[in-house]
Amino acid sequence: MKIIVVFVTTLDGKITKWGDPNVHRWSSQEDQTYFKKTWDESPLIIMGSSTFDFDPVKPSPKNRLIVLSRKPDSYKKYEVPGQLEFSDESPVKLTQRFRAMGYDRMLVVGGPHVATSFFRDNLVDELWLTLEPKIFGKGGNFVVEEELDINLKLISIEKVNDRGTMLTKYAVIKNS
Repeated sequence: MKIIVVFVTTLDGKITKWGDPNVHRWSSQEDQTYFKKTWDESPLIIMGSSTFDFDPVKPSPKNRLIVLSRKPDSYKKYEVPGQLEFSDESPVKLTQRFRAMGYDRMLVVGGPHVATSFFRDNLVDELWLTLEPKIFGKGGNFVVEEELDINLKLISIEKVNDRGTMLTKYAVIKNS
């Protein structure tokens, strides 16, 4: 199963503008269209509870969304089996479960804590970053402050507007 982490970031690496988690206020229309298409084409999507709490996603038969939380029982009212589920599984256990179920791709879309945990456990195969030509100086990063040493190799880059927004895809170089 291929595990892909997807984020939009400024050139100085910020995923929030001064702490505001609403990327729709600052990301380009091209990124938003790309993200929606990527989401719609993904059968399995993982996000953290903070991302879900900010913008609760409605269940869809198009994909299965798993929200990671330390308290999954507190989200029971939102659950729709096979479409929207909440779990406290580790990234390793979650990956094993869905790999055994035959999923061939997992998209990790939200939350620096979730992304960091997948990177830390050496589970990520690709990183898809939209680079917006902006600098915020202050804001959140797509990984939390933790000692990581991840090497990447550029797979593709595409300029999608006149301002210079770029869709980039990187392969994670796995350490043996």
